[in-house]
Amino acid sequence: MSDLLSVGASGVRAYQSALTTTSDNIANAATPGYARRTTTLREVSAASGRVSQSVSATGNGVTVFGINRAADAQRDGAVRSAGADLSRTETSITWLQGIETALTGAQLGDRLTSFFNAAKSVAADPTASTPRAALLESSASVASAFGSTARALDQIAADLDTTAESAATSLETLGASLARINKGLGSAQPNSSAQAQLLDQRDQILDQLSALSDIAVTTDASGRTSVNLGGAAGPAFVTAGGDVGYVTYVRTPSGTVSFAVHLNGNASSLNPGGGALAGIADGAQRIGAARTELNRIATDFVDGVNAVQATGRDLDGNPGAPLFAVGAVATDISVALASGRGIAAAVVGGGARNNGNLANLEALRTSGGFEADTSTLVATNATALDQRKTVADAQNAIHDGAISARDQLVGVNLDSEAVDLLRFQQAYQASSRVIQVARETFQTILDIR
Repeated sequence: MSDLLSVGASGVRAYQSALTTTSDNIANAATPGYARRTTTLREVSAASGRVSQSVSATGNGVTVFGINRAADAQRDGAVRSAGADLSRTETSITWLQGIETALTGAQLGDRLTSFFNAAKSVAADPTASTPRAALLESSASVASAFGSTARALDQIAADLDTTAESAATSLETLGASLARINKGLGSAQPNSSAQAQLLDQRDQILDQLSALSDIAVTTDASGRTSVNLGGAAGPAFVTAGGDVGYVTYVRTPSGTVSFAVHLNGNASSLNPGGGALAGIADGAQRIGAARTELNRIATDFVDGVNAVQATGRDLDGNPGAPLFAVGAVATDISVALASGRGIAAAVVGGGARNNGNLANLEALRTSGGFEADTSTLVATNATALDQRKTVADAQNAIHDGAISARDQLVGVNLDSEAVDLLRFQQAYQASSRVIQVARETFQTILDIR
């Protein structure tokens, strides 16, 4: 009779655990990062009271063999890889959009056009003061546009530095969290709810890490994870033994970016191929290239205009003085002339009404190609931005597909869980009935005595 009670009691305990697992699945169906659990039940051996792997041992009760967590390392890796690619592209888009705003916000191309058109007005009436004043005003406007465009690019570079430092800090925080999880997994009971919860947290952190950099993951039998940043050939960042590193970032004015991983006193170069860090490197290179080209256009423009001034005579017959002055950087431009009379419209010996030297300015407009180069700079960035958006659309679809494939395995299906809930409830009730029958039978025997 005691065996019958034991069988019933074992069923109540086992199916109560199964019901708890199923209830957890239902409650966490919409929880990000939650992987479906199943309760594995085994029959108890009559001889030893241990879990039996043999189907011949029947009728001796049931016990919980473990809580299994649905997982697939290959599908997890596909999600992380797709996420790293998408994050790189989306980050690149952010900086390309910033560059576009910087290049167009001050309307540099329009200001250059206005400058050369104002010079044509002076050529039409070289002695009139109004066109000369307008040309000086246009000169100040184009100088300001160069400066504003450069400052906007510099601000984007500063914002990029801040973002990169923040990403490095996030990596360090996530790495420390993963190291703590590794420690917990090392002492967690295998196939337990506690282990499953830690594995959920581990995989969420790995997904977050892959959004910052492409990673290579190695897992031991306990579920503890070692992570290399920048792929399998990249430097170690977190070890299964609990060591964790940190990342540093440096950017040169030309846009060259370098990352390094510091672990246990050693520094290793990091070349991310995916994630936000790779997108930051792409953005820095684009910002640096745009800044360099802007400097070139500004230098050629100022040097060319001042050279034309030097070959002519102003309204008072004096040799033309520089129209522009340059400060510490090429785009730090100001108007050097105090009066429109200083504009050297005439050729040497041409007289006050001569406008021959302004023909040299028009020729400079064509040969220098300042307006065309400015338009090309904007167009090149716009083309790159459009291409990145197209790639992002494709990568987003790939990422969604990878998540869907993973969720088919690890996600919670409420219909299936409802069936399991009903099945385990019935089994629980049946086990309770076994206990009740055993008690009634035992009481009947006692009454007979």
